Amino acid sequence: MSHYEPDVHGRREAWTEQKRASPVRVQWDPERDLNHRRMDHRSIQTGLGGESVDRYVEDWIVSITDVTPVMRKTADLVAAGNLEAAGTALPAEKPYPLPAHIARVLGATG
Repeated sequence: MSHYEPDVHGRREAWTEQKRASPVRVQWDPERDLNHRRMDHRSIQTGLGGESVDRYVEDWIVSITDVTPVMRKTADLVAAGNLEAAGTALPAEKPYPLPAHIARVLGATG
């Protein structure tokens, strides 16, 4: 985690050591709607460093999809005030399944 959570890390020193040793940082950011207003749930933001960058580039990426046309269409629909169609045009999102011990460390619920 990018910040100290007493319920997750216990001692601040333990968090500091985990942060120093980990090539990945995560934080929770507010999710936004099509009008950029905060929503009631958050999305995880991940920062990579060290060995995780190489593994991401060389091992973890299995495909890349250009969504530029979809996002341009969505932006046009939002600009036209058609939020229902814009929401329908967005790619489907679903929660990523996490093992319980990782969800606890990340503060993930639900």
